[in-house]
Amino acid sequence: MGLEENRCSGKHCRMSPKPVTDSLLFLSPDEKEPHFLFEQRLIDKGARTVAGVDEAGRGPLAGPVVAAAVILDPNNLPIGLNDSKKLTEKKRNFLFDEICKKAHAISWHSASAQRVDQINILQASLEAMAISVVSLSLPCDAALFDGRDVPLDCRHFGTAIIKGDAKSLSIAAASIIAKVLRDTIMVQMDRHYPEYGFAGHKGYGAKSHMAAIAAHGPSPLHRMSFSPMKDIGADQV
Repeated sequence: MGLEENRCSGKHCRMSPKPVTDSLLFLSPDEKEPHFLFEQRLIDKGARTVAGVDEAGRGPLAGPVVAAAVILDPNNLPIGLNDSKKLTEKKRNFLFDEICKKAHAISWHSASAQRVDQINILQASLEAMAISVVSLSLPCDAALFDGRDVPLDCRHFGTAIIKGDAKSLSIAAASIIAKVLRDTIMVQMDRHYPEYGFAGHKGYGAKSHMAAIAAHGPSPLHRMSFSPMKDIGADQV
């Protein structure tokens, strides 16, 4: 199993603005941690493989948005999976390795800042999600997407689950993969653009980041459709 990023062939890039949800199948129990009930219900209905899909990096001012798809092994689930935002960096890194060891399949895709500017952050996120799903080494019979939306090409087998990274173990696993990979990318980019401090804030709008933008202007990693870069561009017109 590899984590090599897959690029878009174009045919998987059409998106649906609405979720596809079976409200009876996906009623969520009142639990404080993610579970495998969503996946098990689909397996009981005949799905051989169920992927969880999530992204990291919608909010930052710089860097890519990264999506991941994970097909967990129902008989060998990593212990401690949760929404990546609820985990420490040390715990995320540990679980990243556990997921890589135990999952049936993992894939990921990143959409650059330029792609975000071209089609907007929502569409770039959905595009990356769709590509990560179709790039899995195993075909998935069903996919659970974090959020409200399902990519158009995944509508016939995809379901959107709001706050799914806190409900579904598979989505939680995908959130961890996406977050760790994106953080790694931003640490690497810090070596190329050290004046912005990407290794620390990962592209989010920290005070130090805002001060760096004011002092140096935007870098090639910055999303020009986001403020304050958009405002800078308007001032230069």
